[in-house]
Amino acid sequence: MTATAQPHSQIQPLDEFYARKGRAPMEFAPVAAAEMPEPYRTLLVHERDMTRTLEQFHAGVIHLRVLSSYHEADAYWRESVLELDGSNRAVEYGAIKIHLDRFPEPWRTLILEERRPLGGILNASGIRYTSRPTAHLRFTPDEFMTRALHLKDGTLLYGRQNALRDDSGHVLAEIIEILPPVPVAANR
Repeated sequence: MTATAQPHSQIQPLDEFYARKGRAPMEFAPVAAAEMPEPYRTLLVHERDMTRTLEQFHAGVIHLRVLSSYHEADAYWRESVLELDGSNRAVEYGAIKIHLDRFPEPWRTLILEERRPLGGILNASGIRYTSRPTAHLRFTPDEFMTRALHLKDGTLLYGRQNALRDDSGHVLAEIIEILPPVPVAANR
């Protein structure tokens, strides 16, 4: 089954998961990079990979908690929560579409094992890539996101739409990265 979401929306591939699950779209608004509040500006307005950025900010190793995934032809979709080892505190929700045909073995198999975030796999593989955010966003979490990130009501979330590209400019992955509220002393 192919989702009916618009192919180039500001929340692609998140809208793919929402359409596939029959969820009403989550409310969002674009945010200018300069207007992104701290610490979200530091965490989202850059061209580095999020796995390494979050691990450095939170001074810990991150693992993957997969919420759902599916595989069609050479594309693999996964929605997951990145959590800190030890505390299992959520540090990011991610909706990702990975173009598997652009990954050689054994990296493709590691992706499908659903144990490590893509950023960690890419960093370990030596595959050269760039991170290119295409939108910065503010979300009003719905019931699904509230449960996935263990949120309290009324919390605004910040995130970005991002594309990972190889040296030839081919898209390796399309991602929506949404951060839960960041504790004031998270990296202190």
